[in-house]
Amino acid sequence: MEAAASYGGVDPELQVLRNNISPHSLTVYILPESKPSAATMSKPLSDHDRRKQISVRGLAGVENVADLKQNFNRHLHFTLVKDRNVATKRDYYFALAHTVRDHLVGRWIRTQQHYYEKDPKRVYYISLEFYMGRTLQNTMVNLALENACDEATYQLGLDMEELEDMEEDAGLGNGGLGRLAACFLDSMASLGLAAYGYGIRYEFGIFNQKITNGWQVEEADDWLRYGNPWEKARPEYMRPVHFYGRTEHHADGVKWVDTQVVLALPYDTPVPGYRNNVVNTMRLWSAKAPCDFNLKDFNVGGYIQAVLDRNLAENISRVLYPNDNFFEGKELRLKQEYFVVSATLQDIIRRFKVSKFGSREIARTDFSKLPDKVAIQLNDTHPALAIPELMRVLVDEEKLTWENAWDICVRTCAYTNHTVLPEALERWPVDLFAHLLPRHLEIVYEINRRHLEKVAAKYPGDNGRLSRMSLIEEGGQKKINMAHLSIVGSHAVNGVAQIHSDILKDTVFKDFYEMEPHKFQNKTNGITPRRWLVMCNPGLAEVIAERIGEHFIRDLDQLQQLRNFVNDEAFIRDVAKVKQENKLKLSAHLEEHYKVKINPNSMFDIQVKRIHEYKRQLLNCLHIITYYNRIKKEPNKQWTPRTVMIGGKAAPGYHTAKMIIRLITAIGDIVNNDPVVGDRLKVIFLENYRVTLAEKVVPAADLSEQISTAGTEASGTGNMKFMLNGALTIGTMDGANVEMAEEAGEDNIFIFGMRVDDVDALDKKGYHAEEYYNRLPELKQAIDQIAGGFFSPKQPDLFKEIFNMLMHHDRFKVFADYEDYIKCQEKVNDLYKNPREWTKKVIYNIAGSGKFSSDRTIAQYAREIWGMEPTLEKLPAPDEKP
Repeated sequence: MEAAASYGGVDPELQVLRNNISPHSLTVYILPESKPSAATMSKPLSDHDRRKQISVRGLAGVENVADLKQNFNRHLHFTLVKDRNVATKRDYYFALAHTVRDHLVGRWIRTQQHYYEKDPKRVYYISLEFYMGRTLQNTMVNLALENACDEATYQLGLDMEELEDMEEDAGLGNGGLGRLAACFLDSMASLGLAAYGYGIRYEFGIFNQKITNGWQVEEADDWLRYGNPWEKARPEYMRPVHFYGRTEHHADGVKWVDTQVVLALPYDTPVPGYRNNVVNTMRLWSAKAPCDFNLKDFNVGGYIQAVLDRNLAENISRVLYPNDNFFEGKELRLKQEYFVVSATLQDIIRRFKVSKFGSREIARTDFSKLPDKVAIQLNDTHPALAIPELMRVLVDEEKLTWENAWDICVRTCAYTNHTVLPEALERWPVDLFAHLLPRHLEIVYEINRRHLEKVAAKYPGDNGRLSRMSLIEEGGQKKINMAHLSIVGSHAVNGVAQIHSDILKDTVFKDFYEMEPHKFQNKTNGITPRRWLVMCNPGLAEVIAERIGEHFIRDLDQLQQLRNFVNDEAFIRDVAKVKQENKLKLSAHLEEHYKVKINPNSMFDIQVKRIHEYKRQLLNCLHIITYYNRIKKEPNKQWTPRTVMIGGKAAPGYHTAKMIIRLITAIGDIVNNDPVVGDRLKVIFLENYRVTLAEKVVPAADLSEQISTAGTEASGTGNMKFMLNGALTIGTMDGANVEMAEEAGEDNIFIFGMRVDDVDALDKKGYHAEEYYNRLPELKQAIDQIAGGFFSPKQPDLFKEIFNMLMHHDRFKVFADYEDYIKCQEKVNDLYKNPREWTKKVIYNIAGSGKFSSDRTIAQYAREIWGMEPTLEKLPAPDEKP
């Protein structure tokens, strides 16, 4: 009980909760999503436990359960061709997945029929990344099948959680941008919008990260090796995509000839809305070589080589580029970007022309109606080629005039910007473009010529503005600025948090904003409450539902009602208890996987996101070292115990990010093995951070670290997940943190450091790291320890590069915020000693998180950009009459 003493005896009842829930008490508080396995479970759940679980998980009716068991056995037998004697755990997972999928199919077909009958406007969300994670549990939540499936697997002598663990993450994204796309698909279906996600079916998603001797090692993510029960191949909708070749200009228009063809084979994945019987489609394209690929180029003896060369074509969909906020100008990447855009636009136009279900007759030929029936949203500049490709199709193939085609294109397309970091903005070399997409280069030049004529007419004689606003960047190697192309070719441009949208207007796209202010909007990001509360934190969802009902799952603004319970002792106790149970669960998981004994009464201080200098994991490291040094200096003082967890992947080619991971693991080695410190401070690097691990970590967090340099994080969505799940945020006034402080109240969030204006002022004055180093003794000590080999005794110079970067070329000004960050962390420690006051602030945060639902974000996109109206109406279920 040493750790307990450090709280100073405040608030005995809550203190008892924090200190005395032992890991064994998990058997007392049976979490809805962690039933013991069938083997260990001696009796069914009590009536009380059943009642507690029913509401947000759906009813487990007797017929329901019997049906599920029958279908499970049928799939095991007929789909997997196994019996219970030889079936493996993975077979059982597949049987369950197919059983659950059966409940999607009728709704999926019915939804598509409904769209063809009603002919609504459709939105096409094009993204090079969809970071979906696992599908099984999310589908059960959205179809209200969780309890019935749980009961059915239990009666079959299986453990639901073990089966869920067999599913591979669909890791087709790097981080925020790809996960946002996944949340958006969930919201578009839940709001009844006729929406389609379009992307690439990468054979290998984001790499699996292993930590070996403290270093990140990448392993290929072969997520399809066992098959994917959620997708359906659609070879009948295969589309040809052209590359290379040359253009011929004739009297009747332009022809793109002598091209190489790659086929795009679509795979469809169902996307269920929340209990409204709507099932939308995510269509991912896979590259296939055509049958005659290269065979004609070889003589008879070259047949084997010709067949082997098919791989070159199929490489297009082989692997996701593992870069986050960094542009890599590789030919394969440009091929991927054009591949998804070309295949998708062919699909969009086919669907536009043939709008009657079951018919392939062309019903529409008037393209002036395209913007009334089609909205295309470009998720960052990766799909920006949709603009010249749509122009090519309309002008070259459908024979529209340039003026008409351009009007249609601009009214159809809209662009979301996700970053202000210059190294992240895409700029393709003109030479590469000319080689790969010769016709598109001509179209981009024509778009630019007409655009610059408009600029010159509006700002005569302003040559500086002309060169700044051109789509083609001159000087050295000519490049096409894809952000400029996206702005010029879209009717709406949005940032993803208010501060980010303002920065776009004030700096990055200032000239474009001055010329066409009506185009610029803000759409603050959001997260889906289905996955990020109901599914990953059912205990908290129940505690909330008991107070305010279940409607918050569809309308997260209703969480505001929780402000009425801020002083309700029973509610405070329930919220604290759920958090403690989640911490115990995570502790058990980490102990099993990391062999580190964790003090579950310690504050869980968590920073999980891509490893990048701008996200400032290094600032977090400096706090850990400072706290460590303080404990060592006064070992008998009452310190607030902390377990600091940092997780995230570094791009394989990003050397500094990999060094940051090595530093975190080195600090952990020293701190975790220091007997003086004991369990008052532990440092864990969370290996292979991904959606599935986030679902375990987020509900258990006490403190969420959102500490980027002000003006660099476009929005962040991890910050929203932590807020919704009852963690307090320590952060700068950056991205969505600003709006989170507004919603929860600045008193309920720990804000520190420079604001955007302060950063600008420091840039003008000049940032000199050594001034802070010389003035702040604790900072100097920490930096000297890093540089002098204290954390790497066997390789004293290991972190010299980090030292040099921080001292001489740190773009993100870590030292400038150090002093204020340490002071802010002291306030965090003081508050954590008072569990009741801490939990009250947690409740204010949960109550204020309604704005950050992706349902709100998507409703705004629909009304303000796409010209569509969301609906909460349910479609009839497959067994009901329409």
